[in-house]
Amino acid sequence: QVQLVESGGGSVQAGGSLRLSCTTSAYNKRNDYMAWFHQAPGKQREGVAAIYTIDGFTYYTDSVKGRFTISQDNARNTVYLQMNNLKPEDTGMYYCAATDLLITYPFRASEYRYWGQGTQVTVST
Repeated sequence: QVQLVESGGGSVQAGGSLRLSCTTSAYNKRNDYMAWFHQAPGKQREGVAAIYTIDGFTYYTDSVKGRFTISQDNARNTVYLQMNNLKPEDTGMYYCAATDLLITYPFRASEYRYWGQGTQVTVST
């Protein structure tokens, strides 16, 4: 069983930055896709960034392009989400997701097999 552990959430003012980390427990298990999902209060979980771990190709939703960067450190089995110029609408829980299967759409939650417990991000005005 693959375990994902997120860290790095917190409270910042609008315009600030945070870096989220997601570490996987499976040293010898490759997860082809890893992603970050955002769930705002009272709303559905939505994908914001994803990475194809084989070649590092990245995907972003329009709402975070130019502000968020997803990256990986294979030596540490960790994926990061650098979040800059944060906005109040970025507030919510952020979940790390992973799968070892091929997927058709990187921002569809049902495509992912493994999930972390989430980390809270709060952006104030």
